[in-house]
Amino acid sequence: MNKSDIATLLPEHVKLLRFDTPEQLTQTLAEHISQSLTQAVEERGEAAIALSGGRTPLPLFQRLSETPLPWSSVSITLADDRWLPTDQADSNAGLIERHLLQHEAQQARFISLWQPGKTALEAESDCAERLAALPALLDMVVLGMGNDGHTASLFPCASELQHALETEMPCAAVTPTSAPHARMTLSARRLLASRERILHLKGADKLETLHNALLDDDIRIMPIRLFLRQPLTIYWSP
Repeated sequence: MNKSDIATLLPEHVKLLRFDTPEQLTQTLAEHISQSLTQAVEERGEAAIALSGGRTPLPLFQRLSETPLPWSSVSITLADDRWLPTDQADSNAGLIERHLLQHEAQQARFISLWQPGKTALEAESDCAERLAALPALLDMVVLGMGNDGHTASLFPCASELQHALETEMPCAAVTPTSAPHARMTLSARRLLASRERILHLKGADKLETLHNALLDDDIRIMPIRLFLRQPLTIYWSP
């Protein structure tokens, strides 16, 4: 992937930050998140952030967990989660509990999407009620991206994609055909109701996917394109 190719394709409102190592990225992004949340608490008395799961952000979670912040005034939720109990390895809520809500960060309020005893579809309304406790504008959303161009659980293969893109509800149940497990995702509207959006990427393959996403604008094929139309900062490392 020619680095200059992506640079020429990026719209002015999208900023790409490249780091030589994942450790450098983690340090810089953790510092930025810390400053943003602290400033939000100082200015508005509270802060709210939506995070993504998976392996890539685990070092970030661990770094943040050890960072002194006004955590008792911070609300954390997920951009999406697999519909699994938190003791399952693929549960994003479980990752948050084990890697972020520790040490300094254990005082934060965590609003989980997962609810036992219901399918994701059955839990949509209850999940929306939980999310209503968050401020109208999230201070930050940290997204990831799959090589099919999905972000959060806005999967191009899912029959519920259009609903998740258009609904006025803050969340939507989604069942992808290209990945395991039913999901609950924040809706496009709720993800965009945020002061800042960050895309956290690792690996050359993600640069290739980003390049492909920038070549066209069909959101149904690559949902990440919706967020490339908005102000966005991309943090990338090999």
